[in-house]
Amino acid sequence: MRLRLSGITKRFGGHAALDALSLEPVDFKALAVIGPSGGGKTTLLRVIGGLITPDEGELEIDGERIAFAEESLLAHRRRIGTVFQAYNLFPHLSAIDNITLPLVKVHGFAPEAARAEAGALLARFHLAPHGEKKPAQLSGGQQQRVALARAIAIRPRFLLLDEPTSALDPEMTAEVLDLIGELRTEGRDLIMATHHMGFARSVADQCIFVCDGGIAEAGPAAELFAHPRSETLRNFLAKVLKY
Repeated sequence: MRLRLSGITKRFGGHAALDALSLEPVDFKALAVIGPSGGGKTTLLRVIGGLITPDEGELEIDGERIAFAEESLLAHRRRIGTVFQAYNLFPHLSAIDNITLPLVKVHGFAPEAARAEAGALLARFHLAPHGEKKPAQLSGGQQQRVALARAIAIRPRFLLLDEPTSALDPEMTAEVLDLIGELRTEGRDLIMATHHMGFARSVADQCIFVCDGGIAEAGPAAELFAHPRSETLRNFLAKVLKY
């Protein structure tokens, strides 16, 4: 897929979470968004996903300029599979119902077809025995796998992953990262914000380093990690890779 950003600015009160952020057109299958906490990664992903509207700037995906009007953004959001760090499952619904609800209510699936699709995904993600359980009855890793299944079920244009493992312990983190790696191997386009540098380096073909509301460095992931050009990125990698 191809992404272009031009002058994206988003302010919250007096704070510019994104400050005229720009990215020349870049082609990728997997784009890693790295950077310090509070640097603007989540805000950027939410703009790309149509979840928040920037105060200024342009967003272009695969040559299509995204119009920041509610009707257009609604259609845009329906085409993206989004997975958040906090799972965002409906607590009163079972795992299978969390997947089928958007298929039926938003994407026009017949209930039987939606349930068949959800069941197949639960089986694929090793969750078949847990389909009737509520989120509170599932581990964190299981909940995040349900969230991934829900995102994939809508047959999205691409996946948007915002720190999908930040709330998980190391074993569950590895489980979810392995699954994301499988999806990447299948050829699914994805954009992910992550603190796992080794995973970003191995899975992404392109990477952007976001800090202070802008993109301080961008390029092929292998090159960016091996030969960071800016002192800011060198210092960041030295800290996060130290242990």
